[in-house]
Parts: sequence; structure tokens; C-alpha cells
Amino acid sequence: MVTRSVVVNNVTGLHLKPAANFCKEAMKYKSLITFTFESTTANAKSVLSVLGACVKCGDTIEIVCDGVDEQEALDNLVKAVESGLGE
Repeated sequence: MVTRSVVVNNVTGLHLKPAANFCKEAMKYKSLITFTFESTTANAKSVLSVLGACVKCGDTIEIVCDGVDEQEALDNLVKAVESGLGE
């Protein structure tokens, strides 16, 4: 299991389009991928779960990956978040 914290820097936070892009990236990997924000844990492969976390611009999330491709998944998800998730 690997984890890393990252700041969500896109203006809309993890709302519809960025949440969909985040999930699309997460679904590329076999590992179990979640993230925590405050007291909420979200399934990174579920758009509804990501939206339900209510992450806004400037919030810090901790991405957790566990599985055969965990490090690759973590590295690429962090890059995706840092790049603004397509926005």
C-alpha cells in the first residue's frame, strides 16, 4: 500500500468533469484506489463517491493505492490532480 497527499488546484475542485477525469485515470489500474478528505473516504473509481466527498479548490486529499500496480497508479493520479484534471 502506498499513499500520498496532494492539493486539488483546479478552480472547480473535484466536481463533475474533473471527478470523471479522476475516475477515468483510476480505472486504468487493477489496484484498489481510494482517497480520504477530512473524515470521508471515497472510492476513486466511482464518480458518485468522488462527487460525494465535496472536495473544493485548495483542499488536500490523501490518495491510497493498494495492489499490483499501486506505485504507478499513485504517481499518475497525483500527476493528474496536480495538472488540474483536464481543466
